[in-house]
Amino acid sequence: MSQVEERPARGPMSGRSIIGEVTESIQRFLLDGYDVSEQTPRMEEDLKYVPKDREEVVYVYMYRVVQNTALQNRKRFRVAPIVTGNEADGGPMYYHRPPLILDLFYLVSAHSKFRSDAERLLGWTILRLHEATHLIYRPRRFSLPDGRDVDSLGRPYDPDVSEGADELFMEKVSLALVDDLTVPDGINLFTIMEAPFRPFLTYRARVALDGPLYMSSGGTTIRAPHATQTPPPRSDLPYKQSPSGRIKGAVPPNSTRIPPGPQAHGYRRLSDLPESEE
Repeated sequence: MSQVEERPARGPMSGRSIIGEVTESIQRFLLDGYDVSEQTPRMEEDLKYVPKDREEVVYVYMYRVVQNTALQNRKRFRVAPIVTGNEADGGPMYYHRPPLILDLFYLVSAHSKFRSDAERLLGWTILRLHEATHLIYRPRRFSLPDGRDVDSLGRPYDPDVSEGADELFMEKVSLALVDDLTVPDGINLFTIMEAPFRPFLTYRARVALDGPLYMSSGGTTIRAPHATQTPPPRSDLPYKQSPSGRIKGAVPPNSTRIPPGPQAHGYRRLSDLPESEE
């Protein structure tokens, strides 16, 4: 029977719920800071919802998700920043791919029975969301293959942790007001949703989605040899040639070049060092 190579243990997707959490964070941030009137506005994601009474509504609708190519990384695996052990003490090593940087675009609008009240609510929404420099700021969660959720220090995950916060890898979700939709684009969007057209704002939230972690017993060390010099061309030929065999013209005389600047102190080539010092 042939032996089957054992694959490393794989954990769940660590960032599988971050998009929904961003939407909930925007709604919760608006509700927690509302202090204009006694009646708190209703948070709604369905653009065609129209209340029948004097209820005020703030619409928060995510309409587009794109990848941020300016912050795109290579997909090679790298060591995850988790302090749970290392190769020296025999602890497990965790590897993951770099996070996927995404831009989430939200349409924010307001509705009230009177147009002036809706404009007042929209103005308050602009100022409130302007205070959200970091919509989410918490320790990064890493889901291990055994089902445990830990932070970068290997402790059980706690989003409200304060001890050792300076040493933790933090998760940050920024929010910015952008001009992403034109008026015709907004009209088309409201028409597709069968909703009445209302003045709207567009916001961009930038998130990083973490994939699964892979557990390994240790990393792989690669020792590369020193670069060797190119062998000189043969001198027994009636013509001059390069090491690759191409015929070339006359070879200029060798001249010893002295590097500019002061003489280096304690400088030795790697080839002169004993093997123990390499």
